[in-house]
Amino acid sequence: MRKFLLGAMGLIALGASAPAIAADMAVPAPSYKAPPAMIAAVYDWSGLYMGLNGGGGWTHKCWDNTNLLGVPTIPTAPEGCHDATGATAGAQIGYRWQSGAWVLGLEAQGDWSNLKGSNVSLFVPGATNQSNIQGFGLFTGQAGYAWNSVLWYVKGGGAVVGDKFTGLITGTGVAFDQANQTRWGGTVGTGLEISFAPSWSVGVEYDHLFMGSSTATFRASGTGLLSRTDSIRQDVDLVTARINYRWGGPVVAKY
Repeated sequence: MRKFLLGAMGLIALGASAPAIAADMAVPAPSYKAPPAMIAAVYDWSGLYMGLNGGGGWTHKCWDNTNLLGVPTIPTAPEGCHDATGATAGAQIGYRWQSGAWVLGLEAQGDWSNLKGSNVSLFVPGATNQSNIQGFGLFTGQAGYAWNSVLWYVKGGGAVVGDKFTGLITGTGVAFDQANQTRWGGTVGTGLEISFAPSWSVGVEYDHLFMGSSTATFRASGTGLLSRTDSIRQDVDLVTARINYRWGGPVVAKY
């Protein structure tokens, strides 16, 4: 009986100390799983794009008469200069390749325009010379640098303009002769473009056109007979806003 009591008391003491022993035991740390690596969208400017543009331009023209009614003008006679300004609107299509942050591209652009101006002739009394650039085209290569969805570029290549030259009777505005001319030259420009959606971007661009001098042959209104010839010098400056849609979209890169 005594041994039984001693054994029972030992079991009770062991049971009382069990919680303390359990409390002293180390609790395993909860498992931790690292979050997935972050993913950043990196815009890729590569691909075919098309868009619209609109803005304005200005041009400076100087006229020198070289022939009047079939008789050569020796020496040539200056007729004066004028500035022509107006609006322009059109479209562009191009393709770009991106490697790292560098972007290369090719683009063709065609625009309607109405860059008109005039001056009273210094050589033909009572005559006013009027000019109007009715349209132009640009065929250029591009080189740019991209900061993700922001692209700055320079461009250069060929340019063509459609000119209409008119002789008016000063005071009445009646046309007495006219010449139409397609002129080729060169262009350089620069632009800034920003993507605001996976395939859409907007931008602004400046272009300068070097059109040089060219001889325009005027025909008399009504008869079509030779009226005069003038050597006309001109250059053109353009500022346009642009919107493009590109077939491609951003790629996703891990970091």
